[in-house]
Amino acid sequence: MSAQKKLPRSRSLAAKLIYSALSILRDNGKEMPMRELMSKVENNVTLDEWEKSRYEKSGYIRWQSILHFFSIDCIKAGYLIKKKGIWYITPEGENALKLGPEKLLENATKAYRKWKSEQPESSIEEHAESEAPEQNVPFDDIEQTALDGLENFINSKNPYEFQDLVAALLRAMGYYTPFVAPKGKDGGVDVVAYRDPLGTESPRIQVQIKHRESSATVQEVRQLMGLLQKEGNVGIFVSTGGFSPDARTAARGSHVHVELIDLHRFIGLWQEFYQKLSDADKSLLPLKPVYFLATEG
Repeated sequence: MSAQKKLPRSRSLAAKLIYSALSILRDNGKEMPMRELMSKVENNVTLDEWEKSRYEKSGYIRWQSILHFFSIDCIKAGYLIKKKGIWYITPEGENALKLGPEKLLENATKAYRKWKSEQPESSIEEHAESEAPEQNVPFDDIEQTALDGLENFINSKNPYEFQDLVAALLRAMGYYTPFVAPKGKDGGVDVVAYRDPLGTESPRIQVQIKHRESSATVQEVRQLMGLLQKEGNVGIFVSTGGFSPDARTAARGSHVHVELIDLHRFIGLWQEFYQKLSDADKSLLPLKPVYFLATEG
């Protein structure tokens, strides 16, 4: 029996990085911000000096660039989704982990090549074996830098300033906000939003807001559920610190509609509805679009 062909060094590194990243996603709620995932991969994979070194021309760290680059194969294979700085593993990706690192990457690359061959004037070989990671700026890094800036700006606000941001977003989404809680006790509701000025149409939304680093607990989510007594009432819980797993489970299984919005989702909604904000509301969290050349993935 002939010996198994040894993989090129970059590809061997890619196999273990991709396998580690997908495994981490599978074991941590199936989604994770890119920057957090990178940190966990670095702690999970033993990297030598060559793998941790920087490319001479671009200055990018080798292992990070290779992971970004070969993640495109996983996207084309349906194993991975990237959206707004968050990486998600799909059911197909979870199943592919059973193949092991090298076979998983082999199948992903085949899927990439098939996709590439269907594109006009494509070169189907250049992605898999070239040193293209050195040539390309990882767009994820650029996107994450932008998201970091937005997160830091929001986190620097006090709770009442963030409350105003949430109310502004609801107005951009077409709701009236007759009540935004003043400083002091609010009875558990920070913002009330209606589809019409008088609140005669459903849904009538009651919003609870937590502006802090720690996750919202299941008890806090259930407290909001208890306030939704009237037919047509909907709850929205906005938490910059995210939600505990139990809190997410409770919201999914609730007989009343409670929508959970963490910081990443809030930023995504702010970006989506930004052009519908009033000029005054835009000034609360101003955005400026920047355009990049679109590449695969």
